Amino acid sequence: MVNNEIFQRAPLVLAIATASIIAPNAFAQAETDAVVVAQPQLEEVMVQGRLRDSAEMLVSERLQEEVVTDILGSEMIGRIGDSTVAAALRRVSGLSLVNDKFVYVRGLGERYSSTTLNGATVPSPDLTRNVIPLDIFPTSVVESLAVQKTYSADQAATFGGGNVNIRTKGIPEDLTFSIEIGSGMNSETDGDVLSYSGGGDDNFGTDDGSRALSSELKSALRRFNGDLGVQDIRKVLEREGNEYGSPSEAIAAAQQVNRALALNLNRDVELTEESSDPDMDFKASVGNRFYVGDDWEVGVLAGGSYKNQWREAETFKRSYGFPDERTDTQNTSTHSVDISGNLNVGIRYADEQEITLTSLYLRNTDDDVVIRDFFNENRQISDGRGFREYTLKYEERDMQVNQVKGSHLVGPATRSLVPGGLLDRAPEELVVDWFYSDATARTDTPNEVTINADAITNATGEVVSSSVSVGVNSSAFRFTELEDHVINYGWSATLPLEFSRSSLELTGGYARTEKGRTYKQTEFRLGALSVDDQSSLGGNLNDIFGDSQITNPDNNYVFDTAGADNQSYIAATLTDAAFGKADWTWNETWRLSAGARWEEYNQAALNWNPHGYTLDDPQITNDPEELEDATYAEEAVYPSLSLTYMGNLWAETFQLRFGASKTAVRPDLREITDAIYIDPITGEQIKGNRDVRPSEITNFDVRGEWFFDNGDNLTVSAFYKDILNPIEFFELASSDTNTAREIINAESGEITGIEIEGMKTLGFMGEVMDSFFLQGNLTVQETELVAGAKADEPTSPVREMTGASDYVVNMVLGFDSPDGNHSATLGYNVFGDRLYLAGRNSAPDAYELPFHSLDLTYSWYPTEEVIIKAKFQNLLDEAIEIERAHVIVFEEKPGQSFSLSAQYQF
Repeated sequence: MVNNEIFQRAPLVLAIATASIIAPNAFAQAETDAVVVAQPQLEEVMVQGRLRDSAEMLVSERLQEEVVTDILGSEMIGRIGDSTVAAALRRVSGLSLVNDKFVYVRGLGERYSSTTLNGATVPSPDLTRNVIPLDIFPTSVVESLAVQKTYSADQAATFGGGNVNIRTKGIPEDLTFSIEIGSGMNSETDGDVLSYSGGGDDNFGTDDGSRALSSELKSALRRFNGDLGVQDIRKVLEREGNEYGSPSEAIAAAQQVNRALALNLNRDVELTEESSDPDMDFKASVGNRFYVGDDWEVGVLAGGSYKNQWREAETFKRSYGFPDERTDTQNTSTHSVDISGNLNVGIRYADEQEITLTSLYLRNTDDDVVIRDFFNENRQISDGRGFREYTLKYEERDMQVNQVKGSHLVGPATRSLVPGGLLDRAPEELVVDWFYSDATARTDTPNEVTINADAITNATGEVVSSSVSVGVNSSAFRFTELEDHVINYGWSATLPLEFSRSSLELTGGYARTEKGRTYKQTEFRLGALSVDDQSSLGGNLNDIFGDSQITNPDNNYVFDTAGADNQSYIAATLTDAAFGKADWTWNETWRLSAGARWEEYNQAALNWNPHGYTLDDPQITNDPEELEDATYAEEAVYPSLSLTYMGNLWAETFQLRFGASKTAVRPDLREITDAIYIDPITGEQIKGNRDVRPSEITNFDVRGEWFFDNGDNLTVSAFYKDILNPIEFFELASSDTNTAREIINAESGEITGIEIEGMKTLGFMGEVMDSFFLQGNLTVQETELVAGAKADEPTSPVREMTGASDYVVNMVLGFDSPDGNHSATLGYNVFGDRLYLAGRNSAPDAYELPFHSLDLTYSWYPTEEVIIKAKFQNLLDEAIEIERAHVIVFEEKPGQSFSLSAQYQF
């Protein structure tokens, strides 16, 4: 245990990161002119107190942590204006954001960054990854974000670069009410957007059933054993006792059934244009704390948010070998709806017994309409012919979390409640904590439609005309369902012991994590092998796939299931863990924390054919060898050690920390199946690998922290990680049209780096600068990966790790007016070149180029209860670019965004 009195050497102002320089002139004015104090000065002191309290608590927590931890509070998140947890985490040293969803810690990929919600493991609604896309969490539900970069035994052993703990807002201290309404726009979305008929509930982020797989098709899949081709239907019809005069009559009957089944698809797919509405953003919360007698407290906090916006994006790709001939242009209109709701209920007795219930619901829905025009080795721009592809993709992701946790101290009030002195022998300082978390994440992508067309183009590659392609793959209709369920529970007991010159805190506990995932994909293809009128394929999409066109006997439309049987899978993990650690503080100067965690990990992942209905074609394999290969188990002990020196070297408060540990990173569930799937973000083919195994990581960290008496602070950290059998993606052989990757265990990896972060008030530059401060961090690192013998002919057998940048910079320039009525924050973020795709067979590597993000947030406080906020993002109008062999092979402009909101709170 660390005595809180250690930190009393530092004035409270040391902890005020952003509030330390608010209204410095206001106090001077109060001393010289007492007459003017009255109401305005009182309001200013109250505002400053709220900011001060939250900042003090966060920095005090950081100082008391036994391991290296960075904390980002809701006040700073609100100042910068980030709307999702993913965007907010860019501000933490050593962190960078990939695909606006995944956080890379210290140059390691998203698999090396674990995420917990209030300390508990939660599932992922991502279709192809086990990790959680952090863009689904709105910052409106966040109290603070804690990024732990050094492992401790009370954390799960799957700890690579760090753990992000999202801590939701808790029970308020008093009556609170807040309502916020906002709107905005994006420079790339400046007119009409692509759309289609959709469903009646799209503005609520949920499908009304119009896109769902029809009951007729579900029945047909059962009746025809999952195969809907003409020959498959014919066999079943004959097996059912139907008699036909000739084979041709049997085929004709089967064709009639086949085409009738095709009519049950939702083929209302004609693309239209409509005017985009401005963004709509609404947030509200209400809560209070009630006192029952002298010892009992009950609190409740409820909140919700709704966001509705349209975005347009143009993505341009080109082949590095043929940049003028083989290009790919994609225009996407996206209608996004985000909904969240949270409810917290807590009860406390005499500051000794506390139980809290947290319920959280998140829904994130993206409705994409895409027109893609591309050229490849089969058709180049100079040929005057190309390809066009239409895509409709409605993806609904939601997460529901229910958590209950308790903290119990055997204090005097508790002892008095229990008769007979049953608790008299229990140590008064003993604290028992427990938690139970039940969370489910789902993703539903109903009726994802892809239509292939042939295009006639001009000399510059622009489409002059197009018609739907002839063949079995004219169109595809895909239905995807994912459900991820996680139960996580555990307990810990902490016993502090005080001695004359030292203190000792002993902690032990147990945790269990159960996770089950089902991924179901059903895909149909509908194509015209021939048509009576060729021009009919160049008209309205609804007409091309209309009832009369499909059932016309002069047209040869075919309908069938598509895809391999191993696209769907079932997977589960079970982890039992026990840990113990000792935290010893001597003379309020030295602190040593040592612990170990035992984990027994079991994993199973099986290919699943949900439409297998026979012994010869089962849903799950019955081959003993395949079943054995589908499971994996390991048992290991993961030690951790942390040593901290606490003094006043060069500052009022100084800490020097050292940490060492061993951890593991395990493959995602889908990655240990044989499935080949399309990554929904990159569009690449990904091949799983049954033989991939967990990586073992040895971690070392050193951090020095200085907190000065004027509110400034400085932190310098050095870190090193040695990775055995790192899990990496490597490029596979494929055509020029496609990029394919596989997951393997490389031989080894290393990462070495330095982080520098701090906050500096700018009053030393003159009185006019008293209201400004500068806060930021810089990470410089070097990574090395040895590919090893399992890699398929890599161009560079020794290279940097995928996604690693040589540097990451985050800077914030803040302003708070002396009267407290105005504040502004200018945020800058940039990362160095990072490896996007490692080449093979002498092909060059592809690198994502630096993206210079400059954002401005301005807040006006006309009264104590009202806040008007304006936010400008990507002021430099930067583009996302990937370079390969000095050719920009990928480019996308996210555009400049502006939003304006008004908040009322008390």
